[in-house]
Amino acid sequence: MSELYGDDYITITDEDGVEYELEVLCSVEYQGSTYLGVCPAGSDEDEEQELEVSVLKVTEEDGEEILVAVTDEDELAAVYELLLDDYESEEEEE
Repeated sequence: MSELYGDDYITITDEDGVEYELEVLCSVEYQGSTYLGVCPAGSDEDEEQELEVSVLKVTEEDGEEILVAVTDEDELAAVYELLLDDYESEEEEE
């Protein structure tokens, strides 16, 4: 998945045309869909500040991949747990 999005950074544009640069922390598959755990680019992981992580779902619209916010709370909780496990296992490997 990371090869699709480059060096772990993506730029997204919201419906108002505002661009955001995000760092992709990890990706997981859940019930046939791909989800990304992202944070604002340039965020530091220090003890004084909590890392703000968002979950985005990769969907297809008009033949093009788009990222959408996960609004279903059960889906979000399940995916967040998977992302957390994946991220922690990647941290242990480093």
